[in-house]
Amino acid sequence: MISNKMKKLVQNNSIIREMFEEGKKLKDIYGENNVYDFSLGNPSAPPPQKVKESIVKIMEKEDPISLHGYMSNSGFKDVREKIANSINKKFSTNFNFSNIIMTVGAASGLNIVLKSILNPEDEVITIAPYFSEYNNYIQNYDGIVVTVKANEQDFMPNLKEFEQNITSKTKAVLINTPNNPTGVIYSKEILEKISDIMERKQKEYNHEIYLISDEPYRELVYNNIEVPYVTKYYKNTFIVYSYSKSLSLAGERIGYVVIPKEMEDSQEVIEAVTIANRIIGSVNAPSLMQKVIAECIEEKIDLESYKKNRDLLYEIVINCGFKCVKPQGAFYLFVKTPIDDDKEFCKIAKKYNLLFVPASSFSYPGYVRIAYCVSYDMIERSRSAFIALSKEFINN
Repeated sequence: MISNKMKKLVQNNSIIREMFEEGKKLKDIYGENNVYDFSLGNPSAPPPQKVKESIVKIMEKEDPISLHGYMSNSGFKDVREKIANSINKKFSTNFNFSNIIMTVGAASGLNIVLKSILNPEDEVITIAPYFSEYNNYIQNYDGIVVTVKANEQDFMPNLKEFEQNITSKTKAVLINTPNNPTGVIYSKEILEKISDIMERKQKEYNHEIYLISDEPYRELVYNNIEVPYVTKYYKNTFIVYSYSKSLSLAGERIGYVVIPKEMEDSQEVIEAVTIANRIIGSVNAPSLMQKVIAECIEEKIDLESYKKNRDLLYEIVINCGFKCVKPQGAFYLFVKTPIDDDKEFCKIAKKYNLLFVPASSFSYPGYVRIAYCVSYDMIERSRSAFIALSKEFINN
């Protein structure tokens, strides 16, 4: 008999994965070219060529015993130093290797941070819409999720509601910018206001309130929009980063956590997060991929394909009469449903072999997430399906 906690998780298995599996079934029935699966945020831009070259070079030149053996739970020192130097160069920060903990992607990074800071019934504020797994991560360490809805006009945090929801039990605030599922980027002004509120609340309650910034989409931005570096505005900040999207290495599970020395009791926090890497079972980030990242630290994927996809899909959606804020980053459209029930809307869309994710799974019902990390050709082929779907609602 599985545990009660796992029973709940099994019952609430990811709707995103369910839609992905549904897509495979539909393709078997109707054929690959007649199903339009926009459900899964799986990168479609290929990794830079240097990734492959680095893997070959490292495998040929590195000592296999040390390359594939155990290491410090925080990762290779030289890799962490390269990452710290790269961040410093880009954002005028002042990190060194000790401020970087290598992780098994951003998911593991979030888990080791939450493992390190949460006591039972501590509250973590999330800004909806947000990635649904946040609920599981927080509850896994007996924390309580407190949800604040973003403004519907621009999907920026409702700062009045945000301040009202910070209590003596608040231990952390978890943000995601560029955001999944909306694609919005929190501006410098928004981050300054969030920081001011949190500083006041720390003084009022006389304990640290951590800001956790989840940033796997940091490099996926369009029109050179700035993504501010959050540690510059609030000292008790964790940055959680992944190369899953920036280098299209989602399956390789490689990322890091930044813990600035300015954080209260930073050395103790660094030690706790490092040990948490071992306790949750990751032990250390994959050794080969750490070395690859060090070789490819300044490499980038070609964003032009995502931008072209965004522009085409946005044009189709808007011309069909649906409402959507044009995303600044990531690779999703967040589209308002013409009926209140977003799950029902997704069921109707499946009649036209269109697969979306209902935004109720992102704690923001009445919308759907449409991932455009797909082929340009598929988006173009889906146009007639979108038109047919819209006729059920918009043109009636």
